[in-house]
Amino acid sequence: MHSHTPRIGIIGSGAIGGFYGLMLARAGFDVHFLLRSEYEVVREKGLALDSAVHGNLQMKVQAYASVADMPPCDWLLVGAKATSNDQLAPLIVQAAAPGAKVVLLQNGLGVEEQLRPALRSDMHLLGGLCFICVNRQAPGVIRHQALGAVNLGYHSGPANDGGAALVNEGAGLFRAAGIDSQAMPDLAQARWQKLVWNVPYNGLSVLLGASTTPLMADSHGRALIQALMAEVVQGAAACGHVLPEGYAEHLFQVTERMPDYWPSMYHDHVHKRPLELQAIYAEPLAQARAAGCHLPRMEMLYQALAFIDRGQQTR
Repeated sequence: MHSHTPRIGIIGSGAIGGFYGLMLARAGFDVHFLLRSEYEVVREKGLALDSAVHGNLQMKVQAYASVADMPPCDWLLVGAKATSNDQLAPLIVQAAAPGAKVVLLQNGLGVEEQLRPALRSDMHLLGGLCFICVNRQAPGVIRHQALGAVNLGYHSGPANDGGAALVNEGAGLFRAAGIDSQAMPDLAQARWQKLVWNVPYNGLSVLLGASTTPLMADSHGRALIQALMAEVVQGAAACGHVLPEGYAEHLFQVTERMPDYWPSMYHDHVHKRPLELQAIYAEPLAQARAAGCHLPRMEMLYQALAFIDRGQQTR
């Protein structure tokens, strides 16, 4: 296909993949959704969006229960959690057109490194950082509370310009769909920046059973959040990624202005799905430790979450 009419595949059509895929489809792009348990509902009724930003939308989409039925896609957006990357890898390769661009819309560190060996050498791998309050309300129904930006960075592949042109092309697709999207020149730094929010709010929502507003309204909750944010900034710096001055405070203030929100890890916990502990906690802690930096509060939070997760998965 021509570069101006790319075929886009969505691998993992839950809250994240469903939202961005639906926005791209609404804008007129050729979008193909791979689904599992929700296939019958979406095939019959389409996808529904209940958005505080974009309003309500119900739209029939091109839905598939099997990757074998999908056409080869030029861009593949992977919206499933990093915990399922091992199972997703063969599906991604099967759905990929020659020279396909794969965008991991996932949290944490090491997700690209985990997936890269399973991809063909002609495939490009990018990371996508989503700044959005969104969750799956019911089968085929996505609730979008706030924000929505997705920033892209190049990880690896046959690009000879460091991937700059492809990153700009990808960001342009999102912008054409009404989504704010910027090119990130340093993907590793961008992933550390995202951790400044993910580490405190995701973990504390599970450990304390609290959403963002109650956490921010309590002096002990605020102190915990700020201490964890400071540790992530410290870990990033030890690994060679000095974050912008005042970045943690900026995220803190953004969260204060947001509607009350239950982070994605809380939803995984409630539905007894595996928690994204490797990418959001274990890998950053290991990288910081290798750089001679100990992050005790983050380590303690990780250990508590690992205990909860292990108990839940063995029941």
